[in-house]
Amino acid sequence: MDSYQVIKEPHVTEKATAQKKLANQISFKVHRRANKIEIRRSVETLFKTKVVDVRVMNVLGKQRRVGKNIGKRADWKKAIVTLAPGQNVEFFEGM
Repeated sequence: MDSYQVIKEPHVTEKATAQKKLANQISFKVHRRANKIEIRRSVETLFKTKVVDVRVMNVLGKQRRVGKNIGKRADWKKAIVTLAPGQNVEFFEGM
């Protein structure tokens, strides 16, 4: 799988911002079939950083109603990547 297909987008929340400042961790929404090794390689090649650890979790989509119709948001996979001390991603510096 291509590095640009593995990492879909950054996942920016209050908790993710706090993790970036305190523990040098960044969060991404990743492809559902991507594993830890592919995520590590993608982050290292795209952002030119050293990755120490990758944690992955499946997030279940919530049920939503519009009137009497019930639907469900899509399930997705989240990866929390721990960077080596002194490493950072320029993309996240303004946040």
